[in-house]
Amino acid sequence: MMGRRSAMGAVMGAAALAAGLAAPAVAQARRRIRFAAVFSDQDIRGEAMRGFVTDLAGQFDVELHLNATLFRQGTELVAIQRNNLEMANLAPQDISRQIPAWSVMTSAYLFRDAEHMRKTFAGDVGREFNRMARDQLNVHVLGPLYFGTRHVNLKPRKRISTPADLAGMKLRMPPGEAWQFLGEALGANPTPVAFAELYTALQTGAVDGQDNPLPTSRTMRFHEVTTQFVLTSHLVAYDLLSISARLWDGLTPAQQAAIQAAADKAIEASTRRHLMQEEEMVNFFRTQGLEVYAPDVAAFRAEAQRRYLASPLSQAWPAGVLDRINAVS
Repeated sequence: MMGRRSAMGAVMGAAALAAGLAAPAVAQARRRIRFAAVFSDQDIRGEAMRGFVTDLAGQFDVELHLNATLFRQGTELVAIQRNNLEMANLAPQDISRQIPAWSVMTSAYLFRDAEHMRKTFAGDVGREFNRMARDQLNVHVLGPLYFGTRHVNLKPRKRISTPADLAGMKLRMPPGEAWQFLGEALGANPTPVAFAELYTALQTGAVDGQDNPLPTSRTMRFHEVTTQFVLTSHLVAYDLLSISARLWDGLTPAQQAAIQAAADKAIEASTRRHLMQEEEMVNFFRTQGLEVYAPDVAAFRAEAQRRYLASPLSQAWPAGVLDRINAVS
């Protein structure tokens, strides 16, 4: 009897051991997806991506590496191409460095607002550009992740209606040829100033104004040394929620659908929160005694697009693409 009991115990022990070994094997079978971004965990986009992780928890092990802790800004695309990273928040400017045609997607007054941007990427134009990224860069774009619209913020009290009203204004723009050209396209005299020095430059009159999304202007307290915000809406800021095309192609249709649904949900939540925050900023700046108003945006858009089309920057753009994007409604 003792022999039978020992034998039964051995069998049961072996079964338990097998079950114990099987559980990690099942867990290890779930795909790991490392996501890299430069925004922090306190950012609205960080909160949206935590929702993305939760929505996929039953199927994937998604690791969030925010605040540039895994790859520094601008290197995420190469990391995906080298199979060192599965997913990232890519700047369209980084894509345009490898695909010149993509530079149109970084130009001023391309998108009227966040909804126009969403519709463009959801339509034929967006599908064509996403195909370029897939075919040439091994990147599958899940969608554009909106994070604000840039406006002009000035110290002088001069009322601004058209680009001609900005003539002679020293408008701080980030360093770099593309940013300086954007300042010219607005009609201003672009002046490169380091971001960390901008508050003092506005305070002392070294520059007459600056451009940034409204929440950034409040965070940096630029409203303390300026008098007005001109809602030029000259640049709808976004990045691209992207995944390795090699990884994507190795997933089942059901897995692809789950990832796309989670991405769509994160993008929608982030966009909604950013738009609400921007509206709150308009009200805040008015309570602080600043003027906040919209100029003749159509005049700004027409002048900026004219300048872009006449410059070497547009030579790589697909023929007629600007008209096609303008026609999206």
